[in-house]
Amino acid sequence: MPDRVEPGPMEGSRGIREAVCIHTRKIFDSCKDKDCLEDLRFYPCLQYADVLSRALSVKGGSARLLHIYIDVEPVSFNRGFYTVDLRFFYAVTLQAYLTSPIPVPVEGLCVFDKRVILFGSEGNAKIFSSAYREDGPDPQLLRRSNLPIAVAEAVDPIVLDARIADCCESHCCGENCCCQAELAEIPAFINNCFEGGLSTGGDGRRVYVTLGQFSIVRLERDSQLLIPVYDYCMPEKECCGGASEDPCGLFRNIAFPVNEFFPPNTIRKPETYEETKNCCCGS
Repeated sequence: MPDRVEPGPMEGSRGIREAVCIHTRKIFDSCKDKDCLEDLRFYPCLQYADVLSRALSVKGGSARLLHIYIDVEPVSFNRGFYTVDLRFFYAVTLQAYLTSPIPVPVEGLCVFDKRVILFGSEGNAKIFSSAYREDGPDPQLLRRSNLPIAVAEAVDPIVLDARIADCCESHCCGENCCCQAELAEIPAFINNCFEGGLSTGGDGRRVYVTLGQFSIVRLERDSQLLIPVYDYCMPEKECCGGASEDPCGLFRNIAFPVNEFFPPNTIRKPETYEETKNCCCGS
């Protein structure tokens, strides 16, 4: 059995100069998803409510991820596992068609809830820190709960479809009608992203949007790890952009954007996320 590696200088280890102990977050579990979010309720800005009431149809436009709210709770029947509840808030812009062939841009909010279960290990130690916190009652940080830290990474979604549905006034006439619960509460900072506020219920006509979302969710814990060090990390690139730089010299170093002036010789089906996101989608 090989000897345990201790922190300190190392010799004859393929360029490794030293083994050092660092404090970082170790990823215990992670997952990736390619979600098709069908028929998300679209909550328009108040100034567009009248436009949607007269619209003949709507088509997909663009969507922007505003925020992801994350909550972590232990799974009672399986030690070391945790549920991660995520709520995605999207700013969506659709194209509403009235009698004119020119569409009217309509902006609003869509919300998506997601739950995953991941392994996050266990920890019973109480964690304290001397790091300063401006709004804390004491210069030292308060004791933190020893739950793992959930991290969610996501790109702006792709608008796949949009449609209008008439809502029944006296009874429920379908799964996408009056029976669906209204959005109970919108965080203030999300509501502030939409000028004039949002219409959150009581609409005679409703709009539903289908989005395509790529995301990665992981659970991390603070850990002390022993890692090899090859050398100090010295930047190789020189800094530029100072006031003394010759602007014409900087411009000469930029490659000529040929593709911006000439159309492509062939048109192929979009394959990557960026190509699909920039493609015109809609019903």
